[in-house]
Amino acid sequence: MLDVRGLRTAFHTEAGAWPAVDGVDLSVRRGEILGLVGESGSGKSVTGFSLLGLIDPPGEVIEGEIRFDGQDLRTLDEEQMRQLRGNRIAMIFQDPLMTLNPVLRIEEQMLEAIQAHAPVPRREALRRCVQALEMVGIPSPEKRLRSYPHEFSGGMRQRVAIAIAMLNKPDLIICDEPTTALDVTIQGQILYRMQQICREHGTALIWITHDLGVVAELADRVAVMYAGRIVETGPVAQVLDAPRHPYTRGLLESMPARTLPGARLPQIEGMAPSLAARPVGCAFRPRCPSAVTRCAEQAPAPVQEGDRGYRCYVPLAQTPRDA
Repeated sequence: MLDVRGLRTAFHTEAGAWPAVDGVDLSVRRGEILGLVGESGSGKSVTGFSLLGLIDPPGEVIEGEIRFDGQDLRTLDEEQMRQLRGNRIAMIFQDPLMTLNPVLRIEEQMLEAIQAHAPVPRREALRRCVQALEMVGIPSPEKRLRSYPHEFSGGMRQRVAIAIAMLNKPDLIICDEPTTALDVTIQGQILYRMQQICREHGTALIWITHDLGVVAELADRVAVMYAGRIVETGPVAQVLDAPRHPYTRGLLESMPARTLPGARLPQIEGMAPSLAARPVGCAFRPRCPSAVTRCAEQAPAPVQEGDRGYRCYVPLAQTPRDA
């Protein structure tokens, strides 16, 4: 359904153009859930915004193809993209205030999301709005449709934003950490419902997160991102059980659930590089315990081994971490 090749998104400054997304390749099949993981600043959200043409100046998508059902989205004009967004491709933002208009009732915003793409009778549209709010756990949905965003808690606003994204049963939903503000009970309900939608309607998801636990529970495949590049990808069980890239292993070992009570929590030393200070060669080299001389000379090219892909000169052994 979605095939992205060589995507580069840069932010222009007086000192030059700095790539936040640097040659990303990824694909998503119909009904598949792809987890996009990495530290803050790795380029995950910028990748999601780039796919939908939501990069504002001084940012710009400067290279690459974004093919959705065979059509390159970069060739569409703004009106064509408006017809696509919220209809065939939806996005759930991390901050619900980016989605909801504070001066409009929830009812008006949800109706607009439906009627902007199809001449649906108001009664039928209201029925769909109520169903969507029920699905995400909003109590008394008929009554809450008349509320304003400020009358909801942060978690409730996020649930409304998720409901709006699902109204038109899109082919692809890009989810930018949509359950961060929710408690674990509601989060579990939303994850279950997302999987149900994918199975029933063939909807594909790109789930952007830093929570590997969510990825393990939800995703079919995972793509690990660092410094604007995909450094490892593959079926979620294989990648999490036997990572090939040292960065993926570092993320897994940093999970508190894997540390014994009272033991020091492992961490990846150092910090992710800024856009203006990325090292020559492999961007992860200054933090990598396995780095060799070659890593400082040139960035590794992608290697494909069946369903698995990675960028590393010294990949880890293909044995389970607990073996």
